[in-house]
Amino acid sequence: MAIAVSIDRVVKRFGALAALDGLSLSIDEGEFFGLLGPNGAGKTTLISCLAGLARPDSGRLQVLGRDVVADYRAARRLLGVVPQELVFDPFFTVRETLRFQSGYFGLTRNDDWIDEILAALDLTDKANTNMRRLSGGMKRRVLVAQALVHKPPVIVLDEPTAGVDVELRQGLWAFVRQLNEQGHTIILTTHYLEEAETLCGRIAMMKQGKVVALDTTANLLARFSGHALWVRLADPARLPADLAARAVADGRGLRLALAGAAELEPTLARLRESGCSVEDLRVLPPDLEDVFVNLLREGAHG
Repeated sequence: MAIAVSIDRVVKRFGALAALDGLSLSIDEGEFFGLLGPNGAGKTTLISCLAGLARPDSGRLQVLGRDVVADYRAARRLLGVVPQELVFDPFFTVRETLRFQSGYFGLTRNDDWIDEILAALDLTDKANTNMRRLSGGMKRRVLVAQALVHKPPVIVLDEPTAGVDVELRQGLWAFVRQLNEQGHTIILTTHYLEEAETLCGRIAMMKQGKVVALDTTANLLARFSGHALWVRLADPARLPADLAARAVADGRGLRLALAGAAELEPTLARLRESGCSVEDLRVLPPDLEDVFVNLLREGAHG
């Protein structure tokens, strides 16, 4: 399988801060790839370098074999970027904005494709509306449309659903899934871990400018996470000390991490032995938030 994005030992410093510290990874064509990490991990800096908005101090980045520094024009044409910030020109309508964006790539008379994008993103009735009159969620959709006007094979989404309501978010993901099924490579950064867990086939987790984990979503869940037992007790004070030490308040109940499925029955037995009255219980599957927390905890302990 061909490589859509190649990142080789990239370093980017801002003074004494190494925003990217020798970072390397590759993303295959047609992947739905997740790029996760806490604030300050270097995700947006990496995207800026990939899009040519910042130049790395060393290392090499390529989009479908085109070097983003040496062959910038070709690399940029292959890439569509949806930025994290809501950046827009308040003097133009939605359709005018997309026509201007098309012009940056030398495209004219492409209203048929613009109409298709507007329909897919539920923006048709906003086509002649001035950008400044749109809601935040609608502005976010226009940013997605701008990234797609030149039909790029690689699409980068930097926190695309920040501030977007549930209905708009579902519609956006339905469209992005469709693009991925058509062969587009999707790179997603998001703080909504459930989105990455649902959408991404493979995930890289970043911390302090480095990749600290890179694997399929299923493997990350299996390696760094585990099941948990959620219980609501009639008298939480009766919880044995050994269980209380690993219990975390979760809503009206307690969440007890399990090392594996085999630990479920012994945990329930300890609750029975201690006289705890269980009003409700659920076995929770592994989730990406556990992976994220465990990796950060490992990093904190060196």
